[in-house]
Amino acid sequence: MIWMLDTNTVSYFLRQHPQVIARISNVPPSSIVISSITEAELLFGVAKRQNKALKAVVMGFLDAVSVCPWDRAAAETYAKLRASMEKKGQVMGALDMLIAAHALSEKNTIVTNDQAFHSVAGLCVEDWTI
Repeated sequence: MIWMLDTNTVSYFLRQHPQVIARISNVPPSSIVISSITEAELLFGVAKRQNKALKAVVMGFLDAVSVCPWDRAAAETYAKLRASMEKKGQVMGALDMLIAAHALSEKNTIVTNDQAFHSVAGLCVEDWTI
């Protein structure tokens, strides 16, 4: 099984959340990935805060984790997901929808405590903060 960490889970990890640390410690590193969308969100956070210590921590994490590149399969999954959700009147943040589509296209389980991901049909969701 491959787990794709959502941005909020990475944030919990970087802030040393005990349950997230415990779960990540019990999983082979090769089983954990992030989306390139999450990478972009993390880099945005660094650019916005201009904090050298935060930058060092985030860059260290990014150097250690596998980043899944956005590809045609992810784009096609996103297009179908967005059309389906709009048709049903469901709302989800733009970046969250991109990450959800990426996890679906890669057949990964998304790790997040954001309840919006539970509305995505076919997406396996786990919350490692509990």
